[in-house]
Amino acid sequence: MRDVCIVGIGQIPVGEHWDKSLRELGAEAVHLALLDAQIERPEALIVGNMLSGQISHQENLGALIADFAGLRGVEAVKVEAACASAAAALRQAYLLVAGGVMDVVVACGVEKMTDTAQDNTTAALAAAADAEYESEHGLSFVGLNGLLMQRYMYEYGYQHTDLANFAITAHRNAVNNPNAMFRKAITAEAFAKAKMIASPVCLLDSAGIADGAAAVVLAPSTLANALAKPKVCIAASAAATDSLALHDRHDLLELAAARISAQKAYAQAHTHPGEIDFFELHDAFTIISTLSLEACGFAERGRGARLAMENEISLQGRIPIATMGGLKARGHPVGATGIYQVIEAVQQLRGEAGANQLAGCRLGMTQNIGGSGANVITHILERVS
Repeated sequence: MRDVCIVGIGQIPVGEHWDKSLRELGAEAVHLALLDAQIERPEALIVGNMLSGQISHQENLGALIADFAGLRGVEAVKVEAACASAAAALRQAYLLVAGGVMDVVVACGVEKMTDTAQDNTTAALAAAADAEYESEHGLSFVGLNGLLMQRYMYEYGYQHTDLANFAITAHRNAVNNPNAMFRKAITAEAFAKAKMIASPVCLLDSAGIADGAAAVVLAPSTLANALAKPKVCIAASAAATDSLALHDRHDLLELAAARISAQKAYAQAHTHPGEIDFFELHDAFTIISTLSLEACGFAERGRGARLAMENEISLQGRIPIATMGGLKARGHPVGATGIYQVIEAVQQLRGEAGANQLAGCRLGMTQNIGGSGANVITHILERVS
């Protein structure tokens, strides 16, 4: 296997892009990434997306975006893994380059979520759950996470407000991110008073729907050596699965797929949680932040919430998370989120994170979760020059 580096990044500000179509968003992100890499044409384009067929009534996104981006003729496909679709696209691109099949591959994540009524979008998102046993009975993802959060609070004796700092930290970090959707700090008082949407999950526990697109260019380390930018390589790429339905889990309060994929990634990168400088986790809900920190070895079981309560997740903390706002405040265009996470990690490792820059960081980890923990993809990125 060859060493693989991220040599170009491109992202569209997350928001409600009423004036841009799915193909326009994707093509623009691809162009920005290629421009950053100083490369005109890749050999392949892998597109991650979850909802295009249901919301935009458009499939075959690989060919669609390749054509609109002026790359007609290249190999191009769409991959889907629910909210982990972008990370799945990145993993496929990584394997192509690492395996020596191709030298330059673009991975792009794109999603258009705001063109339909919210009820329709909520129903489309529920397709990532178990249709027969969950969504057909009216369980939305907010409801599923409400069940997880209620059980976690019961088992470990937490109050709802004990998880507030996950959202507060994300919003504080998003203030300095020009690509974030919600660039406004929030207070503990605002969290406590926020509208309840699926008890105990309130409005500020949950990431909002959004439109967005992000892309990265992958190339072997030898090609990256010729570029002027700091060299950021993919030290690990790993994936794992669990049941879609919560009732089928061996342990309701363990994200087993997150644990397995993280352990695989640590082994591949020859590292451990204590060496990770920051973690771009999948904070679609505050409870998932908590469970992810525990699954990945940053906290003991039942202690993930303590990291937030003790401010250990801040930019100055022991394990900074959501350094540019995370899903909660940057926004969560589901099929694009995983590549936004990776771009933000690259920015940190290049020293391009502006006011949110972490000093001396070398290893960053990203984790993209599909469904309520059913499909989890973990990457570890390393600055090597």
